Amino acid sequence: MPTDSNQLQEHIEIVLKHEEEFLARRTGAERLGDLLGTFVGSLVFIGIHAVWFTAWILINTLQITQAHHFDPLPFPLLDTMVAIEAIFLASFIVMRQGRLSRRSDERDHLILQVLILAEKEITAVLRVERQIAAQVGLTELAKDTEITELSRKTSIDHVAQTLKESMPSE
Repeated sequence: MPTDSNQLQEHIEIVLKHEEEFLARRTGAERLGDLLGTFVGSLVFIGIHAVWFTAWILINTLQITQAHHFDPLPFPLLDTMVAIEAIFLASFIVMRQGRLSRRSDERDHLILQVLILAEKEITAVLRVERQIAAQVGLTELAKDTEITELSRKTSIDHVAQTLKESMPSE
């Protein structure tokens, strides 16, 4: 009989396997988007931009060298470059969010399937326990209204419809 620790490790391995399969199914564009998303969310990215902006502004405002100011105040070239970068960054972030949303939906469907299966199993166990209680003379327990109600088949469609009707409208 497996120990709790073995079962826990088995469950962790199953979850990891599903996560690895999901990551392996990513397209090249999704992998690039994830890589860029990770980099953009780092302090290194912020540091590079801080140095870049500082250098750009200093080169174009101070008379440190005899170099020509290629982007004088109010820095229209810098503005354009930052706007273009923002468009690309936003696109990569939206791509990544969409992929993560799809993964979340997959998890939600898996959780729903497991919960439906667990509900069916618990209902079956309650039915058997009620029958056993009746056979061993625990008729009060076998006829308990709450246990009787819980041992009936649950209509998932009915639960979903009742939930829809109970939810406040927007």
